[in-house]
Amino acid sequence: MHAPFTIQCTPNFAECLHQLKITLALSTYQAGKLIFLGAKNEEQLFQLPRNFEKPMGFSFRGREMVLATKDRVINFKNSPELANRYPAKENHYDALFIPKSSFHTGLVDIHDIHFVKEDIVGVNTSFSCLVKFNSEYNFIPIWQPHFIDNLQAEDRCHLNGLAVKNDQLKYVTALGNGNSRQSWRDKIEAGGILMDVESNQILLDELGMPHSPKFHQNELYFLQSSKGELNKFNPETNNLETIFEFDSFVRGLSFKGDYAFVAHSKIRKNSSSFSKIQVAETANSSGISIIHLPTKTLVAKAQYMSSVDEIYELGIIDDYRTPNIMNFESPYLNQFLDIPGKTFWAKAE
Repeated sequence: MHAPFTIQCTPNFAECLHQLKITLALSTYQAGKLIFLGAKNEEQLFQLPRNFEKPMGFSFRGREMVLATKDRVINFKNSPELANRYPAKENHYDALFIPKSSFHTGLVDIHDIHFVKEDIVGVNTSFSCLVKFNSEYNFIPIWQPHFIDNLQAEDRCHLNGLAVKNDQLKYVTALGNGNSRQSWRDKIEAGGILMDVESNQILLDELGMPHSPKFHQNELYFLQSSKGELNKFNPETNNLETIFEFDSFVRGLSFKGDYAFVAHSKIRKNSSSFSKIQVAETANSSGISIIHLPTKTLVAKAQYMSSVDEIYELGIIDDYRTPNIMNFESPYLNQFLDIPGKTFWAKAE
C-alpha cells in the first residue's frame, strides 16, 4: 500500500520544475483536491493537496486565481506577505492564495473558467453555454453554440473547454453538436468539435473527446482525450497537427517556454461510455507528462500511485516553488487580515 498522494517520477521531473521556477497546479474532482506540485530543489518535489468540493477549472492572472467548484466560483488573491508568516510554518511558503470572494452558481457543472477583462467567464456544461458571474444572478449566459436552441440543464453537447486570447473569447471544445439531453454520448468516441466563438461556426468535427484548448506563443493547442493526442491547429490553413501521441486519457494542458505539460487520467472501468474509447485498455495511470515541443519528445513524467485517478485541469504558477492555498476548512481562515498596504495574522486565543 502506498501513502496518500504518493507520486513517482523520472529523475529529471523535479529538475525540470526547479529550473523553470514553476509550480504545477492540478484539480482532481474525483479526490476532491486542488494540488500544488513543485520542486524544493532539483531532486525533491513539494506537494500540497487542499480539500475543495469537486474542483474543476481554474485560472491565474497576476496575483489573482479563480476556481470553479461543485456549486460556487471562488476568487483568491496571492499574498506572499502573509505566506512568509503562515502560522503553521513560518518562512516556509513563498505564496499564499487566500479566498476573497465567491459566487454561488448552483449545480451547473462549470468546467473551464477564465478572467476576461473585468469579468470571470466560465463554461456552463449543464446549460451548454458560456456565462459570466456577478452578485445578482447565479450566472449570466453570454454565448451558446448555434445548434443549441434553448438553454436547459440537459448537458446537450458537453461544452467543456474555452480558449481565451488577449482578453477575447476565441474557441470552445465540446463532445458533440446535438440539441437534446446528453446527445453527445451517442458518438462519444469521435463526435467532438472545435468551434470559433466569434463566428459561432464549427471548425473541426469528428474529434475524440476534445478538451483543454489553450494558446501558447499565439498558436492554438488542444487535447483529444479519447485518442491520447496533443494537437496543434491553425485556423487560417485548417491544418491539424499531432504533436505527441500518448497511450493515456489526456485532459489538462499548460505551457512554459518550449515545454507542454499534459495531465493524464485513469479510465473508469465501470463506465459504459468510457470503456468504448480508443485508449480504454491502456489508460491505467494518472499523472503528468512533460513534452519538449521543438523535438516533440517526452522528457519527464510523474505518476500518482495512490489517491489521484482523474485530473481535470492543469495550470502553472510562475516564479513560486512552495505556494500554499487556503480553503474554507482552514483553522487559520479567520486569523488573517489583508488591507491596502498591510497584512496581519491574529494570534490564536
